[in-house]
Amino acid sequence: MPLGGRSLDPSNDQTFSAHLQPLISRNYKGDVAMSEIDHFMPLLMQREEEGALTPLLSHGRVHFLWIKYSNLYLVATTLKNANASLVYSFLYKIVEVFSEYFKELEEESIRDNFVIVYELLDELMDFGFPQTTDSKILQEYITQQGNKLETGKSRVPPTVTNAVSWRSEGIKYKKNEVFIDVIESVNLLVNANGSVLLSEIVGTIKLKVFLSGMPELRLGLNDRVLFELTGRSKNKSVELEDVKFHQCVRLSRFDNDRTISFIPPDGDFELMSYRLSTQVKPLIWIESVIEKFSHSRVEIMVKAKGQFKKQSVANGVEISVPVPSDADSPRFKTSVGSAKYVPEKNMVIWSIKSFPGGKEYLMRAHFGLPSVEKEEVEGRPPIGVKFEIPYFTVSGIQIINFVPARREKWGPEPGLSSPQAPTAASTREGGKMGCVCVRAALELLVCYSQHLTCSYPFPLLVGWE
Repeated sequence: MPLGGRSLDPSNDQTFSAHLQPLISRNYKGDVAMSEIDHFMPLLMQREEEGALTPLLSHGRVHFLWIKYSNLYLVATTLKNANASLVYSFLYKIVEVFSEYFKELEEESIRDNFVIVYELLDELMDFGFPQTTDSKILQEYITQQGNKLETGKSRVPPTVTNAVSWRSEGIKYKKNEVFIDVIESVNLLVNANGSVLLSEIVGTIKLKVFLSGMPELRLGLNDRVLFELTGRSKNKSVELEDVKFHQCVRLSRFDNDRTISFIPPDGDFELMSYRLSTQVKPLIWIESVIEKFSHSRVEIMVKAKGQFKKQSVANGVEISVPVPSDADSPRFKTSVGSAKYVPEKNMVIWSIKSFPGGKEYLMRAHFGLPSVEKEEVEGRPPIGVKFEIPYFTVSGIQIINFVPARREKWGPEPGLSSPQAPTAASTREGGKMGCVCVRAALELLVCYSQHLTCSYPFPLLVGWE
């Protein structure tokens, strides 16, 4: 979301390549000499060697706030006690905007598009104040083709001066559609005894909007605070934490009555993200037994059990099992799926295309060992589990209503026929889909899906000695 209203107080923005050479720089305030950036890389390398590297480095009175993306370092310099959180948010926003323009943000794309990069830097910030940081708005008047404006009266893109800067006026669609995806991931920490030490759910609600005009929409969730305000039953409600909204959401309305009211951008965007700290059991339980025969071989048995409802199916299951770095001659036997050895990662990847709930599968692996053993580094890497479950969310969050805030006069673009009747449409993320036809001046098709993605480590319950 665009950052605005407060000064971040960065004086310069710099971009370094992995070869430690500055690629692009912009001095916004002039209070920090450009030569100060020469101290950044030596300071970073020194701190890295000492094992004391931090995201903020200082040399004299100059502070360097930096992030690394791919093979590039993005650095902001300041003399003041700036708001560090906003500076880092702005640096990541630069990465997002550049990635939208150049697809891949790397040294070569910066060198090939340095003129556009300078134009973007001038629009993104002015004298330490973030300005336009929405890539869709920037693309209206900064193009990769380098088109020049017609001579005569200067024209400011209407979205820059609109109260709703994230949406252009005059958008028309033959058929009005909204696709909603609820996507959740589970973070787990499990100890060697199989007990869950820490668990949390991180979720996002993403929309894909094809609506005409300037529609204002309302979305309702089974939020516990909302249910308390309205006096409804809390049995099927969830308590959301760390809720973050897209800039289009009216925050004052949400604070008052927990209604999510917004005028959406056109196309894809993330409406909100949330987190829930709740006890979650591992949906795929892993047990492992590893027997190591000295100077001979190692045998590994891994058992995976689905601990979710039988009607649900986990797709794209990948179980990564660590093996000794000096193992060779792999042999595998699986009750389902396939296993392969990845020597560069010292891992066995067990892939299962479809894993129904309540099922249990086995994988056995046999590796040879050299007569002279390699000394193992302390610590046992965990087994990694990654999968997706459509038709499923762990938190139980539900969209209980999604309606226009007012009767929008949605109509076809002049010259087009009347909108077609709503039909089922597939969503991008897969998962459970419910179609809701909202009656306004014309019909609005809403397609809703739920989708769970999981990736968490599992300890080796029995490890090699």
